Amino acid sequence: MSEVDEGLVWVPKAAEIAREAGARLREFFAQGVETEYKGDVDLVTVADRTAEKLIRERLAVAFPEHGIYGEEGTRERMDGEFRWYVDPLDGTTNFAHGFPQFCVSMGLEKRATETIVAGVIYDPMRDELYTAERGKGAWLNGKAIHVSRTPVLAESLISTGFPSRKRHDSPNIHFYHEFTLRSHGVRRAGSAALDLAFVAAGRLEAFWEFNLNPWDTAAGVLLVEEAGGMLTDFAGGAFQLDSRAVLASNGLIHGELVELFKNMFAGRDLSPIPTPQEFAQARAQRAAG
Repeated sequence: MSEVDEGLVWVPKAAEIAREAGARLREFFAQGVETEYKGDVDLVTVADRTAEKLIRERLAVAFPEHGIYGEEGTRERMDGEFRWYVDPLDGTTNFAHGFPQFCVSMGLEKRATETIVAGVIYDPMRDELYTAERGKGAWLNGKAIHVSRTPVLAESLISTGFPSRKRHDSPNIHFYHEFTLRSHGVRRAGSAALDLAFVAAGRLEAFWEFNLNPWDTAAGVLLVEEAGGMLTDFAGGAFQLDSRAVLASNGLIHGELVELFKNMFAGRDLSPIPTPQEFAQARAQRAAG
């Protein structure tokens, strides 16, 4: 056990399981897999199911009293005091197309308080393991991580996602357009769990998305909180695990993000986008203190 693992209750074993599942995903990724379609373009792979089966079996041995709620259909011991939300392959479409941006995500909820108490996200292609337990910080491969200190949206790199199915029903393209114009850039890399982990690690300043599920967010939201970030819904209200909207940030730009969402939802006129000269002047003023 490493120094990082000392005093941790759930993360050490969960991390082992996530690494093992990730290794299986790497094997499938290297050889290629046959894919099925659950919906229009919602891909399911044999790798998905194999990884979830492995995680389910390992968790049952490591934490026999814990429930498991899996993205691929696992529903076991649902009345237990603790429940794992498992996404065995977050970024399925990326995986199926050979795009190396996907992960294993496992978040543990204490049901009595409806709080996430442990989270593990493993990126097998980069061999990056993100871990957190409530009150004990966030870690990447054993090193403490923290959200970025970028103070304004205009200098921020942010991310979002779009549904694989029913894209025409999602209003997010309108928000994507405005945030692209008002930030340093918006990324859409196809894995909500990794996007949240990147906010925690300071690689992104913020992430937002509509209509996510608990297995998408459970681990990532704890990482962001333990790394010093902020999580709300789009109106700035408290984030709940069953929320259909998630807004995560470094905290410093959160007010700007919420205000922009409020104005867009209300159909108000938005403030003009600054010219390059105005942006440079505002940045110089911030630097001068």
